[in-house]
Amino acid sequence: MLTRTVTETGLLASLGAWTWPGTAADGRQVAHILLAHRLGRTSHDTPEVIENRMRHLSEVLGGLAQAQDSVPDTQGTLVTVGSRALLKFPGACWGLRLPAHPQWTRLVHDSGRAALIVGLDPLTQSADAVRVDAYLDTALAADRLLFGFARTA
Repeated sequence: MLTRTVTETGLLASLGAWTWPGTAADGRQVAHILLAHRLGRTSHDTPEVIENRMRHLSEVLGGLAQAQDSVPDTQGTLVTVGSRALLKFPGACWGLRLPAHPQWTRLVHDSGRAALIVGLDPLTQSADAVRVDAYLDTALAADRLLFGFARTA
């Protein structure tokens, strides 16, 4: 039996991405990335299927941690060129283009990393900052987020 070890293009196309600068527990500034599956477009995109896809993505990235665990470095690589940013996944031909504000990009350049958060529940691609904050609060309370650090090449 073969196991999938790479991220499929279809999964990458189903992801929404949000980025923002924030503050870490130690008070330092850190760049954040949230990846969440877009709301199901077909009847096959059940909550269970979406969660399985996001857990698979976590495995491809080398295994992400829950909130109470030590946060690992991922096998995902951040590539920035000017004001553009891309998250590359191991074994995938394509990367995921990230929304990048100059302050966020500067943090990535300065620190060489970004905190990567993977949500196990779907989130609409059009979610604004208020909706993303509510998603993060709800998902964190329900232990539905996985964490890691993506590093620059």
